[in-house]
Amino acid sequence: MTARILVVDDEPDLELLIVQRFRRQIREGQLSFAFASDGVHALAMLADASEFDMVLCDINMPRMDGLTLLGRLQERDDHLATVIVSAYGDMVNIRTAMNRGAFDFLTKPIDFTDLETTIEKTLRNRAITLGYRLRQQAAERARAQLARYFSPSLVEILAADTDEIDLGAQRRDITAMFTDVTNFTSLVERLPPATIGPLLNDYFAGMTGIVFDHGGALVKIIGDGMNILFGAPTDQPDHAERAVTCALALDAHAEEFRARWRDKGVEIGATRFGIHTGPALVGNFGGGRFFDYTAYGDTINIAARLEAANKQLGTRICVSGSVVERIAGFCGRPVGSVLLRGRSEAVPAHEPLTAARHAHVLTEEYLAAYAKVEASDPVALPAFAALLGRDSSDGLVGFHLKRLLAGDSGIQVVLE
Repeated sequence: MTARILVVDDEPDLELLIVQRFRRQIREGQLSFAFASDGVHALAMLADASEFDMVLCDINMPRMDGLTLLGRLQERDDHLATVIVSAYGDMVNIRTAMNRGAFDFLTKPIDFTDLETTIEKTLRNRAITLGYRLRQQAAERARAQLARYFSPSLVEILAADTDEIDLGAQRRDITAMFTDVTNFTSLVERLPPATIGPLLNDYFAGMTGIVFDHGGALVKIIGDGMNILFGAPTDQPDHAERAVTCALALDAHAEEFRARWRDKGVEIGATRFGIHTGPALVGNFGGGRFFDYTAYGDTINIAARLEAANKQLGTRICVSGSVVERIAGFCGRPVGSVLLRGRSEAVPAHEPLTAARHAHVLTEEYLAAYAKVEASDPVALPAFAALLGRDSSDGLVGFHLKRLLAGDSGIQVVLE
């Protein structure tokens, strides 16, 4: 690649001397020279011509001297490497030039061997500086992209380009979570854009903050829903427990969010969550031009279908048995062995609960009533009827009572 040098000097013989001295480098395409008679002429050439790599500039020139030109060059974004030429002993101007950003200086009369060495050194430094800037810009772009997916602390590790984390395609044991807001599409159709914009921004600001606080990776936001991974790209042995703890925190935030916007006259549906643990193919699948960290596999599909199952089950959070198996002392209620849409094998499903809710007497009574369903005991129907009488808002209790009234028995649940 040819290095382009702009020589700014009012001595008419200098152009001939430089061309003669560097004729081999010019012929071989290593160097290319352009010449300006003063600072005004140089600025005009810089404005009209393509990029230059270096400026060799005399200090004493008519119209605009070298020091003034140097000041103007420092205002440019390209920050050209500049070498100042001055009379021997003119240390005041040379010092001023160096303080204004000149890379190096030469004295007159010019020693062309010294000039050749100075050009090589200046161009080498220019290449190093440009390389650093390009890496810095790439890192900034990487941080901007990674911040969409990962917590700030993880972004710093990823952007550092260390060997600690592999973003390439790999099979990992993960926990996947999907979220969705009930009836949000109809809400969007009713409300003006001036309301929907702040509402969504408010919602996702709180939700993503909670996800990052629990070490989750935000894979996608699609409409009002989120796809979140735990256990990737970093190793998280407790990824199932993290996911459930995160879901409970997200649920609490979503309910508080609903109440806050209800006070503003906007009724928002509940947020539902589906969580499943298992193997998946994870990595950056952006095709080289985009960063798209995502996951593929049956684990992802089951998590998505568990989220959808909440609508019929009467729950807000539904997790699979594989999640429960990974958590010692899991707090929750069994839902049943659920045959999800499009699947031939049923998935054991559970509803996670907060510690306080799990310790409540109604949870104890639910577990007793569920045991009767599991045993196909006909006493299960009045047991669930009594539970619904004590808490009419319990959607899962209502779901089982409806099943029993329709003649179903056992814990096998086939969703429509």
